[in-house]
Amino acid sequence: MVMTEVFDKLKDLQDVLAEKYSLEAKIADSPKQLESQEELLARLKKEYIEKHASYETVKAKVEKLKEELAEAEASREAGEKGMDNITTHREYEALDKQITEATERENSVRKELQKEDKNLEELNEILHSDEEMIKSQETELESSKASLNQEIDSYKKEHSDLEKKEAEISKDLDQEIVYKFQRIIQRNTEGIVAVRNGVCTGCHMILPANFANEVREAENNGDKDILFCPYCSRILYYEEVSEDQQEDYFDMGVAGSLAGLDEDFDDEDSEEREDEDEEIKSEFDDEDEIDDEDSEDADDEDDEDSDDEDDDEDEE
Repeated sequence: MVMTEVFDKLKDLQDVLAEKYSLEAKIADSPKQLESQEELLARLKKEYIEKHASYETVKAKVEKLKEELAEAEASREAGEKGMDNITTHREYEALDKQITEATERENSVRKELQKEDKNLEELNEILHSDEEMIKSQETELESSKASLNQEIDSYKKEHSDLEKKEAEISKDLDQEIVYKFQRIIQRNTEGIVAVRNGVCTGCHMILPANFANEVREAENNGDKDILFCPYCSRILYYEEVSEDQQEDYFDMGVAGSLAGLDEDFDDEDSEEREDEDEEIKSEFDDEDEIDDEDSEDADDEDDEDSDDEDDDEDEE
């Protein structure tokens, strides 16, 4: 497969992967859409439990007041009946005191009972209102869950179709390149970019001249070695620029330098981009570092052999 065909496949794969990862993010974030409704329902139920506890407390108090009122009424009535059978002034004073205290107690309890009865009635109405609200919220939440499940099922179907396209496109590509390409797309959504006038259009960094020439020659000569941007780790392909575009493109407002990225990037975004790209770059460089270490070991062994031969010659 010639390099232009590889690049075309990577561009197609880029579109598929970007859409695929976007769907995965939507699927992962979908349950968050119900968080506000679930929180509201949980809060309503908690408040309902607290109000119901208050209702039960008031209800118990009302029952106790009714018992006290009944006792006060019974004491007053007993005193009034006893008046018909008194024989001494002392009995009269005792019964009169009983009736007075019972009447005062009766009036006090009745007044408090009326107050608590009203409070109990208001709490009862509030509880009924809260019950209706909770039922309505539960119904709405179930409806939202059903709708969300349908939406997620739709996303999953699209995701499955995209995975098939991904498999079809990448089957003829180097799987190691595909793996690296996937990692890049997950972070930057764009994994293959053009080199225009020696500038990477992904990170807007000016590339070393010899490296930019390597990108151009690799494509022109059909070299199968894919080259990555040393700054953002994206796959590079060369793109010719017309003369009228060359001057505009080398405006420093468009292209960056080796010292920094384009000023259009926010400092915070550029730092995050550098961290992400450095992580990818370090993974890509692992194999090269291992090869360099092997090469150094081999050179050390050659030097030792050469020293041994010299020592032998000296002894002779």
